[in-house]
Amino acid sequence: MFLKALAAAVAAASQASRSDAGQAPKTGASGSAPSKIHKSVLISMLPKEGAYAERFATARDAGFEAVEMQTMTNQDEAAEAKEAAQKTGLRIHSVMNMEHWQSPLSSADPDVVSRSVRGMETSLKNAALWGADTVLLVPAVVDATTSYKDAYSRSQSVIRERLVPMARDLKVIIAIEEVWNKFLLSPLEFARYIDEFDSPWVRAYFDVGNVVIYAFPQDWIRTLGPRIVKIHLKDFNLDRRNGRFTWKNIGEGDIDWVEVRRALTEIHYSGYVTTEVSGGDAAYLKDLAGRVDRFLAGEKPLTTAPSLQLPASS
Repeated sequence: MFLKALAAAVAAASQASRSDAGQAPKTGASGSAPSKIHKSVLISMLPKEGAYAERFATARDAGFEAVEMQTMTNQDEAAEAKEAAQKTGLRIHSVMNMEHWQSPLSSADPDVVSRSVRGMETSLKNAALWGADTVLLVPAVVDATTSYKDAYSRSQSVIRERLVPMARDLKVIIAIEEVWNKFLLSPLEFARYIDEFDSPWVRAYFDVGNVVIYAFPQDWIRTLGPRIVKIHLKDFNLDRRNGRFTWKNIGEGDIDWVEVRRALTEIHYSGYVTTEVSGGDAAYLKDLAGRVDRFLAGEKPLTTAPSLQLPASS
């Protein structure tokens, strides 16, 4: 059923090509888009000063092809970002929803859930405006007041009943990410969670670095397969002897990048990989784009620039 639903999503996305962005949506599914993988950067990694057109041009000049934006409530600012993408040729391919941590869909409080839904509605409308084909969603948060079982059932119910209809109407995919929220802790469960929606509008956003502390990203990639619609790239180092961990620049941690690339080839992944490390100036961004190029070429990324810590908010 999942593969049939996936085929339907690909067809719908192809028909709903975004003239605003000058490109049809790319879903990353096997056989659904050109085989090339495209380099993207988070908006939070770009220089903070300057207009969006300047910031986007910096990313484009560094070698990136696209950017992942964050939820934007100011319509004038959103319009500026859209114009900047058109002017610079840097595609806005995805939107990172910003409400799900402080207002989780898994909350027992209806008001909290409503705030979360409104945040996703804004994110989905942002995506439609910008020509992005996905919105990243952290689906639930397990904590002292929310059990794993409740997080699972509550989040699925809200996504199925309140978010999928919006996503379907706007032709934007909800991309579920695995993060440090004490939820979806194995690739088998992640795959099951996605499949149970039986919807082409719910897919997986896989973060390579987020699972390294307890798993191998290449295993998750092979298990999730065509469910993966987008990918985040960052590296991670775990010092088990001293009980410390550190987020690292790409190529400087524990990840076997050659094996990760091999896994992506095996599942025929195409679409976007978005760097999620610390930001920096033009030279830093150019070095980072080069690391991604070497990874995509099946080579180990070189460590030619100082390692930068991942921001605590990511």
